[in-house]
Amino acid sequence: MSQLPPQTARPRLRFRCWSGLIIILVTIGISACSQRPKTKLESVISAGELVVLTKNSPTTFYKGPDGYAGIEYNMVTAFAEQLGVAAVFQIMDNETGLSVLERGEVDMIAAGLNIDEKNNLSLRYTPHYQVVNHAVIYRAGTFPPKEAMYLYQHHIEVVANTRHIKQLETVKKKYPKTSWMEVVDKSEEDLLQMVTEGLLDLTVTDSNFFDLNRPYYPDLRIAFKIGTPEKLAWAFPRIQDKSLYEAAVKFIKKIRRNGELARLLDNYYGTSGVSNPVNMSVYHLRIQNRLPKYQTLFEKAGRDTGIDWRLLAAMGYQESFWNPKATSPTGVRGMMMLTKNTAKSLGVTDRTDPEQAINGGARYIKELRERLPESIKEPDRLWMALAAYNVGFGHLEDARIITQKRKGNPDKWADVKRNLPLLSRKRWYSKTKYGYARGIEPVRFVTRIRNYHDALVRIDEREQSSQQTDAIKLKAPAI
Repeated sequence: MSQLPPQTARPRLRFRCWSGLIIILVTIGISACSQRPKTKLESVISAGELVVLTKNSPTTFYKGPDGYAGIEYNMVTAFAEQLGVAAVFQIMDNETGLSVLERGEVDMIAAGLNIDEKNNLSLRYTPHYQVVNHAVIYRAGTFPPKEAMYLYQHHIEVVANTRHIKQLETVKKKYPKTSWMEVVDKSEEDLLQMVTEGLLDLTVTDSNFFDLNRPYYPDLRIAFKIGTPEKLAWAFPRIQDKSLYEAAVKFIKKIRRNGELARLLDNYYGTSGVSNPVNMSVYHLRIQNRLPKYQTLFEKAGRDTGIDWRLLAAMGYQESFWNPKATSPTGVRGMMMLTKNTAKSLGVTDRTDPEQAINGGARYIKELRERLPESIKEPDRLWMALAAYNVGFGHLEDARIITQKRKGNPDKWADVKRNLPLLSRKRWYSKTKYGYARGIEPVRFVTRIRNYHDALVRIDEREQSSQQTDAIKLKAPAI
């Protein structure tokens, strides 16, 4: 600027004036930008929490023995972590429905809602994450209806205010004789129990709910499905600001694409439909007449190793039906079916001794779990340790390598279990370090143990609840 001729002095002064004006305008613009209302997504991030309306159910959100769980809980928590905020759950009841979303008291609903854009114009749904059906449930040994036109011949009870009612109403339009009773004082689990006990002919429930409860009601079956399949999704208010909704859409698409959604569903539903109902009936009987003799040994082994004693008991049942003298054609023996070499390495001198066998099996599964790479997290770590217990650590590693070659995640059981059966195909096992293995066996092994464990947990929790109730009754003053 010092090189400009004198006649440029006035323009230079004028330039300074414009410069000042520009600074003022920029300052005003920045101020205006800072006063711009935050988007919904920005507000959630600023608040540091995502407030979600859900409902208590095994298929959505519940508190289990190891903390909170459920499909919705896991998905929402992962979504909140991606946003860098905490997930805050509010339970939906008869008084807190969709209106709390419309009033802005919650940010979204994750409660197993089916996409119903025709009737819920105030909601905006994400892409679906699961498809469910309405299943008619009956007890094995009875004579269920073969199709919907014969439902009128049976006594049916359904929980009031559920979407099953709408499906039954559709059936009734076609078959006017169809009738049912809507109950408000019972849960869907209560109705399943009534069908099991022969106190009720039929009930209707979601197929995914029945899948979760199948191990606990081994005598129940699906007669047929009514209505049309429903797609479950998250719901957001239909407002102009779609920022949070769009973030959720991207999240759902991402976990679909990278396999996380499939692995999550497998974690909850992977055991459904696999266990033999007759075997489960026998299992329930043996829990009563055989397990008590060995329960204290399983509990002690659980305390010594930090492994749930009910899981160890489930392993023992899968291996030997809790028979301490069991022997296989290949020479493995005892309640936990230890090989001679494994028993020797564990210091087990008598594999048919229940205490030695249970303790040895518990220590062996603990060692296997500790040998796995740190990148494998729970519960996948436990499922893979169980697979290694059955097929051997080397074969499991071969399957993980194959999984990686096939673009799967070698740290996820849902991916590895799809590749374990390949160990029996020459095309694959010929390229592995440890060679041929009957890879389908560890898959079945893990699935059955998960079934047995889940059933035993449910029974154990019921007994504890009953004992607490009895204790309360004893403490109550006489009237």
